[in-house]
Amino acid sequence: MPVNARHARPHILMSADALGGVWPYSMDLAGALTQRGLAVTVAVLGPVPEPERAAAAAAATGARILPTGLPLDWTAGRPEEVRGAAAALARLARELGADLVHLHAPALALAGFPVPVVAVCHSCVATWWEACGAGPMPADLSWRAHLAAEGCRAADALLAPTEAFAAATARAYGLARAPRVVRNGRDRPDAVPQGGPAGHAFTAGRLWDGAKNAATLDRMAARLPCPVLAAGPVEGPNGERIDPAHLRLLGRLDEAGIDAQLAVRPVFVSLARYEPFGLAVLEAACASCALVLSDIPSFRELWDGAALFVEAEDDAAAAAAVADLMADPARRAALCEAACARAARYGVAAMADGVLAVFRDLLASADHDALPAPSAGEGRARMGVVRILERGGAA
Repeated sequence: MPVNARHARPHILMSADALGGVWPYSMDLAGALTQRGLAVTVAVLGPVPEPERAAAAAAATGARILPTGLPLDWTAGRPEEVRGAAAALARLARELGADLVHLHAPALALAGFPVPVVAVCHSCVATWWEACGAGPMPADLSWRAHLAAEGCRAADALLAPTEAFAAATARAYGLARAPRVVRNGRDRPDAVPQGGPAGHAFTAGRLWDGAKNAATLDRMAARLPCPVLAAGPVEGPNGERIDPAHLRLLGRLDEAGIDAQLAVRPVFVSLARYEPFGLAVLEAACASCALVLSDIPSFRELWDGAALFVEAEDDAAAAAAVADLMADPARRAALCEAACARAARYGVAAMADGVLAVFRDLLASADHDALPAPSAGEGRARMGVVRILERGGAA
């Protein structure tokens, strides 16, 4: 399949899901790519976002948002469903005349794509189990891990958001080369938070997920005189559930709801056992919240010197860290400033620069196995796309 020569702009097909942190990542990246002149189609897998949400995303990013009804790799019931979703994305890439495909999960690379494929390792069951599981991996996770391993080898390039997670992924799947690190990015809200600092702590995420360690957060809350507010679902799509007794549950909040919570600058706490990056932590830092984090490799890599660290299972140490910050305004202010300054390193522009560099390298490669030898015209078209990307886009 030749590189598309019909489009005046390079056309990127992205996959995404609308359930968790992949969604804001995908929308931020899609928006940054369209601002640089690329055309972007976002194929949404899994539960379809509400029409208003999809329309708002399209308006905000300039990308085409395309709900597909295809299953997600982590909610599919059988391997064939994941392979079928990958094949459907490959057909879509042909129909669109895409120049490159950017997948949000390596398992979706298991199809005959006509153009180079970049797969992002946001998280996976093998590394999750290594951090959170015990004993042999259950069969329902094992086949997903095997698909992810195959997909890692099928993709033309792998990305990971931290060095720690890149190394964990390479170890889990026996990869000869670790994924290339391109950090996730978020930008500070347009309105600088003016409230606070609030006299409570706050956390956000999929509370039902054992990786988020809500049980220890709950024990921490029991030790504190101040409230600990928690945003996020307590029940997962496969029936997992947690019923904390001391956290003040806010339910699932949209982006505006999270922004409103962060605007009063609570102490943000994450005691995650496993976190490849932690977009919620970055959002809290962007809002100038002081951070209390579990001492896991990814958090240490990103926030060393800009957060207080405790052991993930040590609820007493976490409660003491929060209480100390509440009692010491000067120290808390210094930590807020440090977190905000560190967050400036992880912006959307830097993320887009890193992703575009990978696109350029792939499209410029003359040895790409997934592409047939281009005709002279196709070769000129491909190099035209590369030159556009080298200028940072088509604008």
